[in-house]
Amino acid sequence: MNNFRTYKLAKQYYYECQKIKLKAPLKNQFERASLSIVLNLSEGSGKPTRKDKRRFYYIAYASLNETRTLLELSSINHLENLSNSLAAHIWKLAQNPGGV
Repeated sequence: MNNFRTYKLAKQYYYECQKIKLKAPLKNQFERASLSIVLNLSEGSGKPTRKDKRRFYYIAYASLNETRTLLELSSINHLENLSNSLAAHIWKLAQNPGGV
């Protein structure tokens, strides 16, 4: 995982998300979605086929969109550049996942 740039970026995003304080109804969902990004990238990278990898990378992308929506609803925008960069990385990865 040391050379997996998208994974490293997702971890950075996760750590930044952990610093954000949200109200109770949004907090749990936000924490689960931000963790889901990292975990699905990790799991997808270990899958043997392009189809399997792609599935997990799209789940990571969807979880990122979920966190972005929660941030928008909470009027928090200081992670916008980082989330845009991560979105581009995950999207590119999903389009060309490598593997068998």
